[in-house]
Amino acid sequence: LCCHTQTVIQSVLFHCLVYAGTGLLQEVVYLVSQGADPDEIGLMNIDEQLPVLEYPQPGLDIIKELTSPRLIKSHLPYRFLPSDLHNGNSKVIYMARNPKDLVVSYYQFHRSLRTMSYRGTFQEFCRRFMNDKLGYGSWFEHVQEFWEHHMDANVLFLKYEDMHKDLATMVEQLVRFLGVSYDKAQLESMVEHCHQLIDQCCNAEALPVGRGRVGLWKDIFTVSMNEKFDLVYKQKMGKCDLTFDFYL
Repeated sequence: LCCHTQTVIQSVLFHCLVYAGTGLLQEVVYLVSQGADPDEIGLMNIDEQLPVLEYPQPGLDIIKELTSPRLIKSHLPYRFLPSDLHNGNSKVIYMARNPKDLVVSYYQFHRSLRTMSYRGTFQEFCRRFMNDKLGYGSWFEHVQEFWEHHMDANVLFLKYEDMHKDLATMVEQLVRFLGVSYDKAQLESMVEHCHQLIDQCCNAEALPVGRGRVGLWKDIFTVSMNEKFDLVYKQKMGKCDLTFDFYL
């Protein structure tokens, strides 16, 4: 990506590993940064407003046409980001989701694909996740790389669960980080708009029931799978002080 470094100067790049809440985060960020209404987002092609960095088509073509500050989405690991982001010349919003819910949502996503859909069992999919054998590499490395930079001035590290637990605080964090201005009434209205958006996204008829809720994993993990997952999690995240809410 070195050759594309200049395309992200004065941009906000937000990250999450696939199905850590990518779609929901992009809409909330757009809503807060633009002062938009949830109904407006429903009428637009959000992917044209927030193109994906690593997709040559239409990502890079659209990025070149956008004016700064641009909103750009990515799933890339920290080490593969353009150097301008490492140097603090652009802002990065990263969202992490507890890995048990993430692997269930990721599995359901693969099952829903019209082409090349996954037809194996969840147990096998979960084993592949724990062994770092899915797309975009290891979740454990991905999240820890960004956590190492969570105190950087140009990085805002968010958790998916906090969006459900304390949305008002998250919206306030985004407002400060993005440098936008709201008075008290406008901020309260924006929080309500974001609540509406989250309800719409998490309860959409096109999605498997409850895919956006916290604690999704309890409906599909067996006792033995949970014990194995906890062991792998402890082995791979043992030295990291990042914590997650697995129940709300």
